[in-house]
Amino acid sequence: MRIIAGALKGRRLEAPTWEGLRPTSDKLRETLFNVLQDRTPGANVLDGFAGTGAVGIEALSRGASEVTFVESDPRAARLVERNLGRCGVTDRYVIIRARLAEAVRRLPAGTFDLVLLDPPYGADSLHAALQEGAGLVAPDGLLVIEHARRDVASATADALTKMREIVSGDSALSIFRPHGESAV
Repeated sequence: MRIIAGALKGRRLEAPTWEGLRPTSDKLRETLFNVLQDRTPGANVLDGFAGTGAVGIEALSRGASEVTFVESDPRAARLVERNLGRCGVTDRYVIIRARLAEAVRRLPAGTFDLVLLDPPYGADSLHAALQEGAGLVAPDGLLVIEHARRDVASATADALTKMREIVSGDSALSIFRPHGESAV
């Protein structure tokens, strides 16, 4: 795993040494940030189900003003911190060690320009994460959720509407915006 572009381009990230963590592939991260390239600079980003931190660190590399990493597994939260250190990132981030539902209760609603979620694959996790994360999206923000291609993200989640789905191999990215906002 490596950072694809931006100020930290080429930096290598530490991978998990245990089973059960599925990092977003370099290819899928590149696709994601190609779509979000105009929205990332200056953005306040939430990286939910952060895992290795690769998605949030990529956002920082591409100019996000701040990233909030949410990760419930203490091993993964430490891995995010190590990967930030490997990249020389010392500020512009917060790590919250909690489940997304718990973190949502502590975070102000509607404050994130980009809410990037990568829950465990499965329809139940997909739908729960969408509902939990929807309230954090700023009025002109986006929510992007990674999920298994076989699982279908609903057309709406709270006050969000699905505007696009990108399929890559066995994975998909569903992009949601607040009702009435313009397309990406």
